[in-house]
Amino acid sequence: MNAQPAPAPLLIACALGIEHLALRMGDRGGAGGPVTVLRTGMGPKAAERSVTRVLADPVLGGAAVLATGFCAGLAPGMHPGDLVVAEETRDPLGTVPCVNTDLLVKELVRTLPGRTVHTGPLTGSDHVVRGPERSDLLATGAIAVDMESAATLLSAVRAGVRPVAAVRVVVDAPEHELVRIGTVRGGISAFRVLRSVLPAFFEWHRNVLLPRR
Repeated sequence: MNAQPAPAPLLIACALGIEHLALRMGDRGGAGGPVTVLRTGMGPKAAERSVTRVLADPVLGGAAVLATGFCAGLAPGMHPGDLVVAEETRDPLGTVPCVNTDLLVKELVRTLPGRTVHTGPLTGSDHVVRGPERSDLLATGAIAVDMESAATLLSAVRAGVRPVAAVRVVVDAPEHELVRIGTVRGGISAFRVLRSVLPAFFEWHRNVLLPRR
């Protein structure tokens, strides 16, 4: 009898130390295969360099890739702690469709009851988005923006065929910009949500596993 191939690993990429801390504090039980949480550093160039380097390692070469962390919501009515499941990521270098997003939404709703989950395009930026630029990006059809997801997923698919996804937690929204008084509470809320998302990520991973190369 032939042995079953080892499950492909899962690479979870985030940018910031606070995001990495939240994920490290999350429940690692129930993973469907080896899991690596990568802190890429801030910005699209840092994300591209880090993801490309890590996926060049034969151990992680066939990994499914999920970009996560905090984001700025673009649509009115978004609140800190809301979740964004990207249907696609986009930036000037390209658009990457995400895989099995319906399952991610279902699992996030189950894992975090009461939290609002938004779906739609997630756009990339090379700087923090403020003021009128938020409306300009919303007019393109995007529902949220961050600095690393698009670069992470584009680098991942350029390194080889694999399932990819992006899930972000809103920390900054049109009526709740970080520069305003009282946003510390919103940041704490977003941190707690990010700390709780791993079970949903693992369920997504189990359903999109690729054989190890």
